[in-house]
Amino acid sequence: MSYLVLARKYRPRNFAELVGQEHVVQALSNALTQQRLHHAYLFTGTRGVGKTTVSRILAKSLNCTGADGQGGITATPCGVCPACTDIDAGRFVDYTELDAASNRGVDEVQGLLEQAVYKPVQGRFKVFMIDEVHMLTNTAFNAMLKTLEEPPEYLKFVLATTDPQKVPVTVLSRCLQFNLRPMAPETVQEHLQRVLAAEQVSADAPALCLLARAARGSMRDALSLTDQAIAFGSGQLHEAAVRQMLGSVDRSVVFSLIEALAQGDGRAVVEQVDQLRAAGQSAATTLEDMAGVLQRMAVQQAVPTMAVDESDRDAVRTAQLAQRMPADETQLLYSLCIHGRAELGLAPDEYVGLTMVLLRLLPFKPGPAAGATAEKTLKAAEPAAHAPAAASHAQAPVAASVAAARAPDGEQPPSPHAPTPTATAQAGPPVQALPVREPGRPAPEPRAASPAPFDAVVATPVRQAAQSPEPPARPIGIEPAPPTVVPGAEGDFWHALVQKLVAAEAVTALTRELALQAELVARTADCWTLRVESGSLAQSGARERLQAALAEAGHTVQLQVELGAVKDCPARRNALAATQRQKTAESVLMADPFVQEMMREFGAKIVPGSVKPL
Repeated sequence: MSYLVLARKYRPRNFAELVGQEHVVQALSNALTQQRLHHAYLFTGTRGVGKTTVSRILAKSLNCTGADGQGGITATPCGVCPACTDIDAGRFVDYTELDAASNRGVDEVQGLLEQAVYKPVQGRFKVFMIDEVHMLTNTAFNAMLKTLEEPPEYLKFVLATTDPQKVPVTVLSRCLQFNLRPMAPETVQEHLQRVLAAEQVSADAPALCLLARAARGSMRDALSLTDQAIAFGSGQLHEAAVRQMLGSVDRSVVFSLIEALAQGDGRAVVEQVDQLRAAGQSAATTLEDMAGVLQRMAVQQAVPTMAVDESDRDAVRTAQLAQRMPADETQLLYSLCIHGRAELGLAPDEYVGLTMVLLRLLPFKPGPAAGATAEKTLKAAEPAAHAPAAASHAQAPVAASVAAARAPDGEQPPSPHAPTPTATAQAGPPVQALPVREPGRPAPEPRAASPAPFDAVVATPVRQAAQSPEPPARPIGIEPAPPTVVPGAEGDFWHALVQKLVAAEAVTALTRELALQAELVARTADCWTLRVESGSLAQSGARERLQAALAEAGHTVQLQVELGAVKDCPARRNALAATQRQKTAESVLMADPFVQEMMREFGAKIVPGSVKPL
């Protein structure tokens, strides 16, 4: 007889054998007991959590006739009647399973729906089970909507999917939806113990724990890995063999890495990573296992009164590490491990990436290394601080002799060792000290002094900051006042003409600037004289282009450009008009009652520069 894998051999036959989905079992059992049966069910969840198994148990519950052949709808199928045995064997005529991944078209769905018009042959109900229903095409979904909404009384739909987001809402609204959750590692481990006890296979508890964690919530994956581990270990399950098969990192290595990081021992961290490289163990798995340990450490730190299982070595070691590492470092290292897994693919080598992720914690740890670095920096700065003083003492005799040679008759040259008005530590060439002006005091009267020698250095003391309030800023506008405009004789005419040219885009670039910045000082029938302040605007090219633009506007004249002070030009008039509009807008805003109330009640302020006139 051929070998039957554990995942099929120990598939649950009734709701009592189904583990990890108590919420689904309770809802379906109550519905079957009370005869409150929906016509369509949708089971969602990840792979290997029991979607197909629940569908088959539901089909048996609907069609079970009991051991004596007189039974009805029940939440506990007998498992011995023809309907139950045929469904378990996959040969029940009225139970149809359709794999939507390979039969996703409208023709396959229509072929299934054509059977809906015929009553059941053997059982009480026809059950159509469509697995991976999200793989159906939109046309196939539309084809089954009407039958799914109002099927015959003898027909039940069971849909299963791992991606309910891809199922149209029109289908979701017609089904009773149950979400099958991933199973906890403890639940998987307990089920594996029962299965291995029935198979009479010896197994270590740590080995089963590794298998349960590697399954990631899927019971089918756990049983498949158990099959593989039994073959790998020659009928026995030991932790070392299972760890080698899975490529998992030894938990002692994970604890050693965390302990080294808690102590700030970078050498130990690098050595542990080198050992992982030599053993060929996964860097991503290392970070994942470290994140799991750190999570339990964080819980232990947040709830110190939580009981620790003394029989679990990992739990005891985790509690010890939780006491050694501060809580903020635990949170930081957990974040580094979680985000570091995404960085491994960017590193030149995954072990290089692992090393950098782990060493990233050390710069944030306060320790003797930081103090030694600061002390070394201070010691290195001391000679540099004394160097200017030594140089000043060496230069003092020379400076004194130079001052004596240049001093006027009757004046005594200053002593080389006499203190200066400034700090004695800042010595150097002869220094002329200026008095410090304190804030709020009038400036001292200037005193006549002899001219300083050409090589003397004037030291300006730093003005001490006064504890006086800052000068009030402008409440709204921060733009400087525009230049004053002195209207000229031709100002109105020239401003109107330039505005017309600019609006029509007859002048651009430098030509436009020449027109805006120039003042029309003289105008005759055939010659106009413009005055500008910048020589760059008086170029012949710009003058000729402005002359051509004036000719197109109906003023065929010769232009002459001269340099001089400009008192009235279009640019200044535009700036003055803009300032007036700004002031008007600010005054209107400040006079608004709501604005005044906000400023009075809540201390609101108008952000400078935020008011723009319309």
